Amino acid sequence: MRRREPVLSDRIVRDPEILVGKPTIRGTRIPVELVLAKLAQNPDLNELFLDYPRLTVDDVRACLAYAAALVQRDRPKRHAERREAAPAG
Repeated sequence: MRRREPVLSDRIVRDPEILVGKPTIRGTRIPVELVLAKLAQNPDLNELFLDYPRLTVDDVRACLAYAAALVQRDRPKRHAERREAAPAG
C-alpha cells in the first residue's frame, strides 16, 4: 500500500494575521524559514524536535518541499535573466 504524500497546503499556510503572512506550519506560529534555517545550521531532526516539539517529520518534509518548489519555480526566470544579460556573440 502506497503512503499518501503530504500536500503542501495541508501543512504550510500563509495568513496575513500570522507573522505578517509568512509561510508557517499549519496550527503553529513556526515559520518555514525558521525550520529551514535550523536544518541548515544542524540537520539533526532530534534537536529540532527538542526545540520545537509541535513539529512532526511531515511538517519538516513539507518545509523542504516548499523550499524546493520555490527554487524550481524561480529557476527558469533566473536562467532567462542570464541569457538576456549575456553579450551577443
